[in-house]
Amino acid sequence: MPIQDLARDDVVSASPETAVPELAQQMRDEGVGSVVITNGNSPVGIATDRDLAVRTLADETDPDEQTAEDVMSKELCTAAPDTGFYEAASTMSENGVRRLPICDENDELVGIITADDLTELLSEESEQLAEVIRAQRPSY
Repeated sequence: MPIQDLARDDVVSASPETAVPELAQQMRDEGVGSVVITNGNSPVGIATDRDLAVRTLADETDPDEQTAEDVMSKELCTAAPDTGFYEAASTMSENGVRRLPICDENDELVGIITADDLTELLSEESEQLAEVIRAQRPSY
């Protein structure tokens, strides 16, 4: 199954110049744990709630003086819309990331898939398989 079938297309994004408090407010208001940082429509990094905590609070840096570019992870892993479920999960695992922005052939952001999305799909598939097993199991 291609991840474009699972990915969300309503990606929360911001520019590299966005102030850190605004990033935190976006995350709160949108109920997400990350903001994809874009230059135009192309992703250049990702800022997570953990990035804000570790790169601002733990370093005792004034958040009002930091921007997304200061706190974002710049080593961005992305995937194409036709990437398969297994390949996306492998990319996340190999790179230690929980979020994978989806980019089209022009490197423009078209979606995002998260480890939570993949886990939810696995859970739903497991539940369907359990229903098959229950339906075929003899009564005791």
